[in-house]
Amino acid sequence: MIAEITKGVKVSVETEYQPSYSSPSQYHYVFTYRITIENQSEFTIQLMRRHWYIHDAGFSQREVEGDGVVGQQPVLEPGQTHQYVSGCNLKSGIGKMVGTYDMERIVDGSTFRAKIPEFMMIAPLRLN
Repeated sequence: MIAEITKGVKVSVETEYQPSYSSPSQYHYVFTYRITIENQSEFTIQLMRRHWYIHDAGFSQREVEGDGVVGQQPVLEPGQTHQYVSGCNLKSGIGKMVGTYDMERIVDGSTFRAKIPEFMMIAPLRLN
């Protein structure tokens, strides 16, 4: 697991290759990632937007952005966590993702970007 802390917001990531949903002969590799967002600050915060960069080795970079995460804009009191699972398809079987969450402090409406640490996605069969 890797993690990054920005202004009291800890973002941790775990990845897993999904062989039963992948088809390497058709250049289709599926990965899931579990994100844990922990509010270690003294303020109540809300996740408003996400912004991802997806690098697929040998292919063009993709950029994804939008409101919230998996249809939610979670509010986190100090000490609370929010966890979700999402996925990513790669053509090469080797890639990485990195990004940010736009966060808002409820008390005053100020915003900041929490970093999502860069993480690798490698299909085990690609390591041979």
